Amino acid sequence: MQRPFKVLGVQQIAIGGPDKKRLSKLWVDMFGLEVTGTFRSERENVDEDICAIGSGPFKVEVDLMQPLDPDKKPAVHTTPLNHIGLWIDNLPVAVEWLTSQGVRFAPGGIRKGAAGFDICFLHPKASEEQPIGGEGVLIELVQAPPEVVDAFARLAAQ
Repeated sequence: MQRPFKVLGVQQIAIGGPDKKRLSKLWVDMFGLEVTGTFRSERENVDEDICAIGSGPFKVEVDLMQPLDPDKKPAVHTTPLNHIGLWIDNLPVAVEWLTSQGVRFAPGGIRKGAAGFDICFLHPKASEEQPIGGEGVLIELVQAPPEVVDAFARLAAQ
């Protein structure tokens, strides 16, 4: 089967908990990750610190998330490993093709994510109409910027 897009690498790992200060104690204070930004969204019920491992096009984002309201959805804290994000070389083409293959996407479509890249999410559960899902894992597809696409192409050519 010929895919019209490439998964380039891991873009992010999102970790949820009831208190992001406790998450920060491990990831920032103990592991030494750098906090590079923050993001709050009532719509997505999230207050997160955006951290980083590595640098340049191979930097991996680690999002430390807590809910704004623990009784509302989405419940970003009820699954400690909330989701994994994958760099995609051509997000619109990937979404179109994956949809045609029966992949189920979460509501919201392609939109700007916390780090400013275009994103969308594969639903963790399949449905009768869309029989392919994340099998319990929420998966974020992230449009890789040109420098990341180029860096992965150079790496693959070596």
